[in-house]
Amino acid sequence: MTTLTPKATLPPSTHPFADVIHRLEAGGSMLPDTPENLMQIIGIYKAYAVPMDFYWRDLLYIAERVFLNPLRFFKYFLPQEYLDLANHYAGETADLRIWRGEASAHPELLEFMEKGNTTKMPKLFHHLWHDRINMEFAEACMQAMLWHGRDMGMGKFDTYLDSDEYKANADKAIRAYFKGNPPMLALYKLFPDLFLEQVRELSYYSNLGLFWEVMAPVFFEMSDIYDEGGFKGVPDAMNFLVNGIFAIAGRPIYHHVYIDGECLEIIPKSKGFTWLYEAALPYVEAVFYRTAPFRGTKSYNAQAKQVPEEQKDFHYGILYADVFPVGTAGIPPTLLMDDMLHFLPPYLIEYYQKHCRGEDDMLVQLGITFQRSMYNVTSAVIQALRTALLYPLDDPNPRHLAKNRQFFEAQIDRFLRPEARLKDIQSDSYR
Repeated sequence: MTTLTPKATLPPSTHPFADVIHRLEAGGSMLPDTPENLMQIIGIYKAYAVPMDFYWRDLLYIAERVFLNPLRFFKYFLPQEYLDLANHYAGETADLRIWRGEASAHPELLEFMEKGNTTKMPKLFHHLWHDRINMEFAEACMQAMLWHGRDMGMGKFDTYLDSDEYKANADKAIRAYFKGNPPMLALYKLFPDLFLEQVRELSYYSNLGLFWEVMAPVFFEMSDIYDEGGFKGVPDAMNFLVNGIFAIAGRPIYHHVYIDGECLEIIPKSKGFTWLYEAALPYVEAVFYRTAPFRGTKSYNAQAKQVPEEQKDFHYGILYADVFPVGTAGIPPTLLMDDMLHFLPPYLIEYYQKHCRGEDDMLVQLGITFQRSMYNVTSAVIQALRTALLYPLDDPNPRHLAKNRQFFEAQIDRFLRPEARLKDIQSDSYR
């Protein structure tokens, strides 16, 4: 166990989630430290990492190669080049080796892509039968980052997309891509903003792909460590994430496109955009907290007033989701649950068989486990921000500890909404 015991220099918190505040002050997670919670979150990290290994590769493929193809029928058909693409954080040639496994696509992913849940058949048949990885989930996450990007005001990435330099780089790429295609160049001349907005979206494809390229090996390595008996509690898993955040914080975020063998830099690495500030923190805010109401779960009619007027008040992310109604056909989180279902480790399958209300309930249970795991990831982000911006947990100065507490309480205030699931995840009976 790696939790710290803070000196008794502050009175008990009076926050409604005082127990959670005290746990954070002791170096713990918002998720209670129980063997069952540890088993669930590590199992779901493993199940998440395998489809994520497809997500990041396909996001980069779309951003770099498919680009502005108006007929994107085969954008989910990854070429061998991108299946073999070396992850920068796994394998012998890694920039920083986080996972001890191989850098190319995960073996379980390749096996599923070949056979699916049916049988071995051509990719097109798997696609039409919907026996495939659901890239629509990844695109929904990207769209949340794009839509909330300007409102969040985090980092400099979204601001750069409106700069003259970005527009010039995008213009060069657009003209190169449609070189020799007079009809498309004529359309571009008529509707330049339409094409530019598509390129902005593709830049977010690249952003999210580069973010998940890091997270997939992180989750694979956590699964391996757990299998080896290396994690003794939830705080150990959280601290692994905290250390990973600092180790990889400066990873460049960029957008390159390859046209006729030439690499065009729409967002150059030299701009200095980094993984933590331009990808990780915006992702957590846009996807964990905000997203948008899923079709069929809320009315978009302004008179119904079921959707907040301000984007900052959106609260539809996994930290707030009621998994049961959200877990219906076609809704992005359900697509993710379906993807993870294919790659559950045996111990998590056994757990669900013991606690589920039959196989039909397994997707709901997956969603609840995923919710627990993302509260742990959010805890790691909170602890990392506290480390970077404030004071050590064992600081001898009471005023510094009070500043830490103010920070923790401000973060937990976001879960005072009745929709938040922080209260639910405190109990093992939340299933």
